[in-house]
Amino acid sequence: MSHTPTWSRQPSVRRLPLAAPLRLARPSDMWFKPALSVVVATAVPDLVLLAVGRLDLVMYTMAGSLCALYGHNLPYARRARAVAGVVVAMVIGLATALVAASLTGSTAVLIAVGALLAAAQKTLCDATRIGPPGPVIFTFVTSAALFAPQRLDQVPGHLALTLAAGAVAWLVTAGPALVRREGPERRATARALDAAAAYLADPGHRTRHAAAAAVHGAWQTLLAAGRPTPVRRALERLVVHAEAALAAGGPDAPSPVAVPASDRLRAWARQTRARGPVPTPPPAPGTSEELFGIDAERAARRGGSRRDSHRALLRSLAPGSPLLPIGARALIGCALAGYLSQAAGVGRPYWAIVTAASLYQANVTLSWNRALQRTLGNLLGVLVFAAVLPVSRTGPLALIGFCLFFGFAAEALITRNYWLGSVAVTPMALLVLEFGGTHPAGELIGDRVLDTVIGAAAGLLAAMLVTNRRAGGRLEKALAATDLARAHAVHALAAPQTTPAALDAARRRLTGSLVELREADDTAAGEWWQRALPREQVLAAEQAGHRTLAATATRRGSIARAPENGAV
Repeated sequence: MSHTPTWSRQPSVRRLPLAAPLRLARPSDMWFKPALSVVVATAVPDLVLLAVGRLDLVMYTMAGSLCALYGHNLPYARRARAVAGVVVAMVIGLATALVAASLTGSTAVLIAVGALLAAAQKTLCDATRIGPPGPVIFTFVTSAALFAPQRLDQVPGHLALTLAAGAVAWLVTAGPALVRREGPERRATARALDAAAAYLADPGHRTRHAAAAAVHGAWQTLLAAGRPTPVRRALERLVVHAEAALAAGGPDAPSPVAVPASDRLRAWARQTRARGPVPTPPPAPGTSEELFGIDAERAARRGGSRRDSHRALLRSLAPGSPLLPIGARALIGCALAGYLSQAAGVGRPYWAIVTAASLYQANVTLSWNRALQRTLGNLLGVLVFAAVLPVSRTGPLALIGFCLFFGFAAEALITRNYWLGSVAVTPMALLVLEFGGTHPAGELIGDRVLDTVIGAAAGLLAAMLVTNRRAGGRLEKALAATDLARAHAVHALAAPQTTPAALDAARRRLTGSLVELREADDTAAGEWWQRALPREQVLAAEQAGHRTLAATATRRGSIARAPENGAV
C-alpha cells in the first residue's frame, strides 16, 4: 500500500493574493464565549484597582485577564488544565520581561530579549496546539513589559497581580462547567452534524474535507471530555450519524445504512446547540459496537494520554521539526523589526515586535495574508483610537468602559476576519497605556503607524527569506501515515471475523490521518523555496482513503445487521 512521492516541476515561488485575505467570513459559532469571558475577567480586577486608586497597575492584571481568551474549544476538564498552563506560562514570560527591564535600560538588549521571547512563545504555542489566540497575547504582554519602567523590588508584587488576575480568568473559563457541563461537546457535535449536512447537500472535495475534520474534531472532543454521561452518550450517537453521512453521502459511495437527510442533520444540530435535551436519533447499525470501541479507546487514552502528549511535545521541538523554521522566522523578524523601529526614532519599539510576531502562520502565503490584515486593521484602529481618546480622558470609568468594549468587539469581529478584529484591538492596546498616565496623542499615533509598517515589512521579509523545506518532509510523513492507516483499514475489512468495533477504530485512525494529510498539504502548498509537491499522490491517497472509509461503513452495517438476518 506504500508509494514513493513523485515531485513534479512547479514554480517554487507562488503568487500572493490581495483581495481574498480581506474578505469577511461567517462569524464563529462560539465567538461570544471568549468575548464575554475576557470582559468579565478584565472588569473584576479593573474595578478593584479603581476602588483602591491604583489603575496604574492595570497592565499587570491585564496580563492575567487575557488568559481568559484561551481554551474555549476544549471540554471543561482539559480546559481547566490548559488555562492553568497558560497562566503559568504568562507569569514566566512576564517575569523574564520584568527582570530584564529592571536590570538594563539598553533598548538594543531589550529588543533582543523580546525577539527571543517571541520566538519561544511561537514555537511552544504551535507545539502544544493551544489554539487561538496563540502566541500573540503572550508577545504583546511581554514586549510591552520590557519597555515599562521597572525596579527589581517591584517584580514580585507585579507578578502577584498577574497571578491573581489569572486565577480570576481561570474561574471565568472553567466556571460554566457548573451550569452546562457538556457545552463544548455539544458544540463540537453540532459542528459535525452541520458539516455532514453541508456535504450531503453539496458533495465535493472541499465539503468532504470540512465534514471529515469536523467529525474527527467531535470524536477528539468527546474522547477528551472524561467519563461518559447520558448526554455524552447521546452526543456520541449523533456523531455516529454524522460519520455515516460522511461515509455514505458521496457520489461514488454505496449506501450501507439509512443516512438522514441534510435537513434532519441540521435540525439535530440546532437542538444540540440549544439548552434543551439532546435529540435522540434512531440507532444506526453498529452504534452499540462503535460506542463500545469508543469506551475502549477512552480507557487506553486515560492510561497513556499524559505520557503520549509529552512525547508528542518533545518530537515537535526536536531537530528536524517543521516548527523550528517558523520559530527562526519569529526570532529574526522580531529582532529586525525592533532594531529598525529603534533606528527610526521610536523610543519603545515593542509594537513593531508584536506586529512582526503576529504575522507568522504555518507558511509564507498565510503570513502574507496576515501581514495585509494586520496592517489594514492597525491603521484603521489608529483612526478609531484618535476618535475615542478625548472621551476616554473624561474619567477612569470611561477609560475602563472603552477598554472593555473594545475587548468584547475584538473577539466578536476577529472570527469574521483578522483585520476587522484588529480595528478593535489597536485602540484597546493604546488605551491601556493611558492607565499609567496620559501621553501626547500625536506621538502615540505616529509611533503606532510607524511600528505597524516597519513590523509588517520586517516580519514578512524574514518569512520569505527563512526557508521551511521541512514542510515537504511533513507532507511525505503524512502520506506514509495515510498509507499505513488505509492498509490497516483494508486488513480489518478483509478479516473474516472482524467486528464493528475494530472497523470503527480503523476508520477513526484513517480519518485522523486524512485530516493531517490535508493540513500538511495545505501548509506545504503555501510555502516558498522548496521542491514542488506530489499533488497527484496526495489526491490519489485522499480518494483511496475516502473509498476505504465508505467500505468500512458498508461492512460495519452488514455485520450489525447479520444477527437480525440470522447470519453467522
